[in-house]
Amino acid sequence: MAKNIQSLERAAAMLRLLAGGERRLGLSDIASSLGLAKGTAHGILRTLQAEGFVEQDAASGRYQLGAELLRLGNSYLDVHELRARALVWTDDLARSSGESVHLGVLHQQGVLIVHHVFRPDDSRQVLEVGAMQPLHSTALGKVLSAYDPVAHSEALEVERETFTARTVTDLTDFESVLDLTRARGWAADVEETWQGVASVAAPIHDRRRMPVGAVAITGAVERVCDAGELRSELVAAVRDCARAVSRDLGAGRF
Repeated sequence: MAKNIQSLERAAAMLRLLAGGERRLGLSDIASSLGLAKGTAHGILRTLQAEGFVEQDAASGRYQLGAELLRLGNSYLDVHELRARALVWTDDLARSSGESVHLGVLHQQGVLIVHHVFRPDDSRQVLEVGAMQPLHSTALGKVLSAYDPVAHSEALEVERETFTARTVTDLTDFESVLDLTRARGWAADVEETWQGVASVAAPIHDRRRMPVGAVAITGAVERVCDAGELRSELVAAVRDCARAVSRDLGAGRF
């Protein structure tokens, strides 16, 4: 059985200590509460402070939780609120389209699947919640790259791998794809990531009109496409679902 990393355990204990009790604690208080030498406690605090997880009051020298934890907490809440708001709409989308539906968010230079509704038939399917998809070739990834500046930067920084003969990897061509995505409000992936698979996705916005995720229909090319083009009724259904979730998140009409 793998051992836990002691320095991380101590840092986590320190954050929990700062989260409870008094608002600010001094180095001696922290060290004695956790049974650590002052030098050890100070080293951990300096690292947490450098990462924004801990702040030190200039006047008293005492420590408190930092703003980076608030940002991470908000991201956690945003993802869970997004999933909660999308449950009914994505179920309806899968039922009406007859295809599987994925909800994705930006995570570590890729798309993290946070919700997956199975295709409503008796076929054997694998739950993809927690799976990662590339930004440059999937419909979800293109939507996020087109509307989220952070996703756009990360899509340009990572190596754009060639998955099929249709995968767009050239920077200029990729930017053109993103321009088209923004112009029409949705993105496509027709055998660009997986042979025989097509997908269409649309962006989801929050009350600040910021992109917080994307929703997509994914299925076999012969079902999702007609004469090589995505079926217009599926494109409309995905966009309607994205708008409905966005409205539930407070985005209003757009």
